[in-house]
Amino acid sequence: MRTLALAASLALAGSAVQAEGIGGIFQTQANDDGNVGMVQFYDCGGKYCGKLIKSFDKAGKEIASPHTGKNIVAGMTDEGGGKFSGGTIWDPGADKIYKSKMQLSGKTLNVSGCIAVFCKTQRWVQVK
Repeated sequence: MRTLALAASLALAGSAVQAEGIGGIFQTQANDDGNVGMVQFYDCGGKYCGKLIKSFDKAGKEIASPHTGKNIVAGMTDEGGGKFSGGTIWDPGADKIYKSKMQLSGKTLNVSGCIAVFCKTQRWVQVK
């Protein structure tokens, strides 16, 4: 009986971890101009999206961006264990959308944009 109770507890704990999803605000890796953005993640119809909420220049001064309020990340599915896939990422500088996957480890989010099997990954850091 004890084993059954322990197994049930572990199963519930595993479900809770998988259901965590992703939330909060992450600072992007700097672009070619040294600018960074703050991306806030939220639930968008049972998936996860991330919108640009602020931008900063390389000196750390907040700057206006025509992309503020727009989704950078869209339609990510939580696979559990900090893995997300099936969504897209928009590169505002190139105005291109790529297939995307993400891996959350602590406060670091590795965000990949992919064309076929070739992916480029950025490290975003959770700030809130």
